[in-house]
Amino acid sequence: MATSYTLRMATEDPPLPPDDITPPASWGRTTVHTACPLDCPDSCSLAVSLEGGHIQKIDGSHVAPDTGGFICGKVRGFDRRVYSAERVLYPSIRRGPKGRGDFTVVSWAEALDHIAEKMTEARETHGAESVLPFYYGGNGLLTNEMEDARLFRRFGASRLARTVCAAPTGAAAMAMYGKMAGVGYSDYAHARLILVWGANPPASGIHLVAHIKQAQKNGAKLVVIDPRRTPLARTADLHLAVRPGTDLPVALAMIRELFESGRAADDFLAAHATGVADLREAAAPWTLERAADVAGVSTDDLRQLVEWYTTISPAVIRCGWGQERNRNGGAATMAMLALPAVAGKFGVRGGGYTMSNSGAYGLNAESWINTPHADARIVNMNQLGRALTEYNDPPVQVLFVYNCNPLSTMPDANRVKRGLEREDLFTVVYEQTMTDTAKYADVVLPATTFLEHYDVARGYGAYHLHIVRPVIEPVGDARPNHEVFRDLAVRLQLVDDDGDDLGEAEGLMEITSSLPDALGHTLHDGGVATGPAGGRPIQFVDVSPKTPDQKIHLFPDALESTAGLYTFQADPATETYPLALISPASEHTISSTLAEFRPGIAKLKMHPDDARPRAIELGDAVRVFNDLGEVWCHVDVTPEVRAGVVSLPKGLWARSTENGETSNALVPDTLTDLGGGACFNDARVQVALRAKH
Repeated sequence: MATSYTLRMATEDPPLPPDDITPPASWGRTTVHTACPLDCPDSCSLAVSLEGGHIQKIDGSHVAPDTGGFICGKVRGFDRRVYSAERVLYPSIRRGPKGRGDFTVVSWAEALDHIAEKMTEARETHGAESVLPFYYGGNGLLTNEMEDARLFRRFGASRLARTVCAAPTGAAAMAMYGKMAGVGYSDYAHARLILVWGANPPASGIHLVAHIKQAQKNGAKLVVIDPRRTPLARTADLHLAVRPGTDLPVALAMIRELFESGRAADDFLAAHATGVADLREAAAPWTLERAADVAGVSTDDLRQLVEWYTTISPAVIRCGWGQERNRNGGAATMAMLALPAVAGKFGVRGGGYTMSNSGAYGLNAESWINTPHADARIVNMNQLGRALTEYNDPPVQVLFVYNCNPLSTMPDANRVKRGLEREDLFTVVYEQTMTDTAKYADVVLPATTFLEHYDVARGYGAYHLHIVRPVIEPVGDARPNHEVFRDLAVRLQLVDDDGDDLGEAEGLMEITSSLPDALGHTLHDGGVATGPAGGRPIQFVDVSPKTPDQKIHLFPDALESTAGLYTFQADPATETYPLALISPASEHTISSTLAEFRPGIAKLKMHPDDARPRAIELGDAVRVFNDLGEVWCHVDVTPEVRAGVVSLPKGLWARSTENGETSNALVPDTLTDLGGGACFNDARVQVALRAKH
């Protein structure tokens, strides 16, 4: 059995001061400072109060600049998950039918030996590619793409395209700007026009809201583009409730109007951009009238937006991820990111755009993974159902799930379920709680939460990069990722027992040593690294495009698009299934994390104009259905969603509906135009009454 090395055992060159190591229970009352690595743009600093080694309170701290001493309710109550009765405490092996959640507790040694045996058997019988690791993120850098990556690369397993989120936006940002750092949160107070597009900060990225409100107090105008009347939209000067999938024509119409009116920033474009003529040609067919008609908004409102965006500076676009979740997602993001270049909004504080700032720190995972990819097939995670039910060359024989709950988060969930039900499929789920996916596992392994291990957290909205410290000892027999994958690698004879990958201390050192000196020293000293210009970069002053020629590529020919760059694909609605189903983030969950605590049955939000002809009233029991499946729930008739659109929350577990299916059962596994992303918002459905109360 491999020796487990952790920071608690490290005695030489620890990357943190000794007094930051988890205090023993005998210390009584104390407060430990750590950070949140969950999938949110903000990556807040935390102050966790303990008594007798038990969490008493989780609060925000002022260590990270934008946390401001407050945090979201989701993380504030995260100790519920840590101490939940549903927490996976010990390794276990299935003893009943798949899906029933009936397991027998075993030792770590027995569980890992069993997994290693099954992986070896699959490799010998079907080849190494018959093993598929399945994971996403929402964790720190140490628990994702480190020891796990080394293991599966050395083994030769199938490679996973992790494209369920941010793939189209990432492809667009990389091709156009090389993922240039964006406007920092605090500089939104300097903007005089803020355009929040495809984002809902009150649900994800809450710390931006205070800066937007300050800008409004300073006289800034706020525009929100979203199919729903979100809390931020209610306070906006203009809300464009576009139809899902129509962000592209809206952005192209704005670009066309800038060029045709002679108000494009020609001098800036000549100096800093390529592909200007091609972009102008792509936008030419999209008049304001045509775009407004396709998007289902007022032409006057769209014209007002163009007027404000042309004449008001500084102007900043908060480019989210909602617009990418459909067939036009990549092109829509490209057009949105082109706007500040065409309008000349760069070069001033509070002007430009913010999307993901994850690339601002100069981190490169390959430098610490230090293991080349195997020459293996690539499986797009959005088509997991197909991989499990259709792949034959070779078939997937071992599925290793961690940092992810695919039955709640992947498209075409019923096909995913059919795959998980295969008796010849050996599934490992390494998880904190007994999720819907875990119930179909052959082996369940207990994972630590971020409050029980070391990590490195990276904000991708706010500029926060900091060390995550454990505040308590692991609950039950939970173990952190690096230990588990290290021990499994030893069993598979991929490393020696005293090999080159030794654990948390060395992992943290590898990550921090890959940083520029100032950032690395800041982390070693227990502080928060804030990125370029102290987390307040002015685009085209402090930072420039990281493309090879340091120019904006408005029409990057090398970018692979299934439809053609800036090409609009029509709505997939049919007469049978006319309603667009969207699944936005909610205040209750972080993706599917914490969905075990959602109260009651989820409600479908539906506009009165759609409810009336279906004889549906507030609170009615309804079925939402298409050819892929159906969801039984109750309805909330409300103008919060626009007509033609219905909404169910993102990340639901089976317990949140009356028939155990969620919105993902209705989502096709088709892919976006760029990046192979998921088309969640291309689900088209019908809604009908089930029974009156």
